[in-house]
Amino acid sequence: MARRRTGGQILVDQLKIHGVRDVFQVPGESFLAAPDAFHDENAIRLVTCRHEAGAAFAAEAYGKLTGQPGVAFVTRGPGACNASIGVHTAFQDSSPMVLLVGQVAREMVDREAFQEVDYRRMFAPLAKWATQIDDPDRVPELIGQAFARAMSGRPGPVVVALPEDMLAEAGDAGDGAPVPLAAPHPAPAEMAALRGRLAAAERPVMVVGGGGWTAGACADLLAFAEVNNLPTMVEFRCQDMVDNAADIYAGDLSVGGNPKLDARLKEADLILAVGARLGEVASGGYTLFEMPLPRQTLVHVHQDATELGRVLTPTVAINAAMAPFAATARALEPVAGGWADWTRTLRADYLAWITPDACPGALDMGVVMQALNDALPDDAITTNDAGNFAAWLQRFYRYRKFRTQLGPGNGAMGYAVPAAVAAKAAAPTRPVVALVGDGGVLMTGNELATALQYGLDPVILVINNGMYGTIRTHQERAYPGRVSGTELRNPDFTAWAASFGAHAEKVATTDAFAPALERALGAGKAAVLELMLDPEALTTRASLSQIRAASEAGRHGS
Repeated sequence: MARRRTGGQILVDQLKIHGVRDVFQVPGESFLAAPDAFHDENAIRLVTCRHEAGAAFAAEAYGKLTGQPGVAFVTRGPGACNASIGVHTAFQDSSPMVLLVGQVAREMVDREAFQEVDYRRMFAPLAKWATQIDDPDRVPELIGQAFARAMSGRPGPVVVALPEDMLAEAGDAGDGAPVPLAAPHPAPAEMAALRGRLAAAERPVMVVGGGGWTAGACADLLAFAEVNNLPTMVEFRCQDMVDNAADIYAGDLSVGGNPKLDARLKEADLILAVGARLGEVASGGYTLFEMPLPRQTLVHVHQDATELGRVLTPTVAINAAMAPFAATARALEPVAGGWADWTRTLRADYLAWITPDACPGALDMGVVMQALNDALPDDAITTNDAGNFAAWLQRFYRYRKFRTQLGPGNGAMGYAVPAAVAAKAAAPTRPVVALVGDGGVLMTGNELATALQYGLDPVILVINNGMYGTIRTHQERAYPGRVSGTELRNPDFTAWAASFGAHAEKVATTDAFAPALERALGAGKAAVLELMLDPEALTTRASLSQIRAASEAGRHGS
């Protein structure tokens, strides 16, 4: 029923109708009518962050974790620019997200008013859709469309600009309702073609990734893989989609991943890609396949038809949402394939890969990962930043349940701490552990204040080696010994964290980590452990000195 309300009130009512429970924001004068409407709304928590990048990362992580659009609200101009990194992350990670942006008054548009930006043009390459609502009576319609677009097909971010005078203006709109989403189902002929191709294969693999997954879909797909003894890989930072303890699990196609896994992908004669886009990282920089027509039989399943044939030409294309495809695949008659030795080989490769070598220095990151495996329950959530340190988590941590991994597939630094805040907001009873480097933590570590303000208690591991480690690795390979612009002079992160009111400890040795972790998990508030990592421990496979020596030897032809 229509009733007279301000645009801000109409907006907040629509967010409630669409199931929003948390909104991450940095306040701005361009949307004051909205916080005023939130003041009287008890069903939605307005989480005030310390930087728009943090708010946007939190919304992206929230959407990734819950499967429903995470919502961020930022001000015009600089606020939107700061938030754009989260939009890019949501786009590349296929995470549902709605970014609300305050805008200049309608009468000022196209005058380059204070902080004015045309958001349709700014976000055109970063978002699935960008729009502006100029009439309060259209708020229900366009917010409904924003949520539907964020969830339909390949999930992703939508940006909605909201002129400040529109939010303050009264309108007579009636409320909208959530838009039912159509889930494409696989056709019987397509599934028959899949089964036929699988029956003819000698070295098949399944690659899983992308967005749109549910716990039920993952369970169905695992059952399909196990009954067919089908070795299964996952894309970069999708390790929680397949139980890592399953005998069919072969590992992840990742940056700095297992070179044997890349080789097995090239050896395969059939690739069943489910939800995966087989992008740059999974394809080894587009080198693991012939382009655009792979040598391998490619059966590509994706919920967005535009992704089928976009880069690689499939043998069989199946436009289907993840849940109906996985349920249909599970119901297929199993294939009595002759690839048992092949599956055992891939599993053995994985098990060898996750056995850590000794790590240089007094703190062994391989043992740290084992301590996490031992201490955390299967439903614990890890979040991680981009950086070499994350390779230890990626390689040695075991994921057992769906949606226990939150990492930026686009390689964005500054992600881990806001993601941990969002994870605790969405799932307050589950343990949350964030891993972030000494570079990334000073990008968005200020959201530690947000965690403490709202009583959220993630554990944050700050891995401190005094450098931008990933770039230093590339630097040593290209210009060995010529260190320039990658060294960091850091504060005392333990004292820094304590100044926020967090539980804080410095961990310098391997033996000290497990008891420190136990204290942090039991602190009852946000906790920070500063892990002092030897600079020599640059990657999981080679030390700094080894990388430099190999590069120098290559330069001299020896």
